[in-house]
Amino acid sequence: MVDPIISTKRLSKVLMDGGSGLNIMYTKTLDAMGIDRSRIRSIRAPFHGIVPGKHVVPLGQIDLPITFGDPSNYRMETLTFEVVGFHGTYHAILGCPCYMKFMAVPNYTYLKLKMPGLGGVITIGTSF
Repeated sequence: MVDPIISTKRLSKVLMDGGSGLNIMYTKTLDAMGIDRSRIRSIRAPFHGIVPGKHVVPLGQIDLPITFGDPSNYRMETLTFEVVGFHGTYHAILGCPCYMKFMAVPNYTYLKLKMPGLGGVITIGTSF
């Protein structure tokens, strides 16, 4: 788990899932962040693997800026999230699209994530 800044809020329970092909945001998280649901673009393409044995049709997609690091060395990119209407354990799930956009490299032994930043390599530890 990591604690990036998404939009203007620091979220404490965000799962980095290298096996997921999607970035997922829950409606409960959007509401808690004060983000208007009218910003969600409508799509109806289902995906599989989130709820065992069932497909999920997201409410839509939303583009949000996400920041890793601290003021002395940070990296900010805009990611597209699939917005889902069910509850999850985390605030959001960041998958392969996030790893690729940030050029992040995970180390599962030490539970660290490294990515290039403005002032050198950013090392993100778990917020577990």
